[in-house]
Amino acid sequence: MNIGKLGVWYFTDVLSATGAAEFARTVEGLGYGALWYPEATGRNSMAHGSWLLSQTTKLVVATGIANIYARDAQAMHAARQALDEQSNGRFLLGLGVSHAPLVESLRGHNYTKPLTFMREYLEKMEQATYQAPAPAQRGELVLAALGPKMLELSGQKTDGAHPYNVTPEHTARARKILGPDKKLYVEQKVCLETDSERARAVARSILSMYLPLPNYRNAWFGMGFTEADVDGTSDRFLDAMVAWGEESAIADKIQAHLEAGADHVCIQPLGAENRPEMKVLEAMAKRFN
Repeated sequence: MNIGKLGVWYFTDVLSATGAAEFARTVEGLGYGALWYPEATGRNSMAHGSWLLSQTTKLVVATGIANIYARDAQAMHAARQALDEQSNGRFLLGLGVSHAPLVESLRGHNYTKPLTFMREYLEKMEQATYQAPAPAQRGELVLAALGPKMLELSGQKTDGAHPYNVTPEHTARARKILGPDKKLYVEQKVCLETDSERARAVARSILSMYLPLPNYRNAWFGMGFTEADVDGTSDRFLDAMVAWGEESAIADKIQAHLEAGADHVCIQPLGAENRPEMKVLEAMAKRFN
C-alpha cells in the first residue's frame, strides 16, 4: 500500500454523510493519499469506512483509530476483509485501545492492561474465521501507538504505527523502535493563521479534549513537557502540537516529521466552526503532492 507522503485527518462526524462524501472527494481531488477519521461517540468506523470507500475511486480510507473495545476480533477481522474486497485494498485499518473514559464509562468494559488486551486481540484476529470471498488485495493494519511498548507491539504484529499528538522528536524515537521496515504514519495539526494569539486560541480549543487523558499526558511528559506546560497550555506546548503560521512554517513542521522517519504525515486542518480549512489543504497539496 502506497499512501504517499501526505494525507488528511479529519473529524468527519461533524459532517453529514453527504458532506463527508464530498469532503473525501475533495481530498482525493487534491492528490492526498489517504483520509483518516476517528471513532469515538459518533458513527461506527466500519460502516463509515464503507460509505467513504464507495464514494471515492483511488483514495485510501483509514481509521485513526477504530476502537478495539467496540467490536470483538472476529467482527473486526470480518469487517477488514469485506472492506478490502469491496475497495480492492483501499482500506487501512488503524486499531487502538482508545482511553479509559470511552472504554469504561461509555462502553462498560474493563480498561486494565490495555497493552495485553491489544496483543491478545491481534492474535485472535490472526486466528479468526472468514468464509466469504477473500480480497484480491489487502490494505494495511497499523496501531495507534505512543509509548515504547505499544510501538514495539506495532512493529512485531502489524504493518506499523499511527502516532497522534506528537512532535518530530517523538517521530524520531518511534522510528528507532519500529525499525526501518515498518510504516510510520504520523498525525499533525495545522492552522494557516499568522496571528499568534488567534492561532494559539485555536490550538488550545482543539487540545482541550485531550488534556485530561492519561495516555496523552504520559506521552507528552515523555516528550519533555511538564505538568505546567500541559495543564497551563504553555506557548511551548501549543506551538509543538499545532503547526501554525505562514505556509512555509507549516510545511517545515511536516518536513521535520518526514526527515525524522515518518513515511506519511496526515495533517489535521484547523479552522473556525469545525469546518475544514481548505486553504491549508490546498497549499500543502501543492507543496507535497
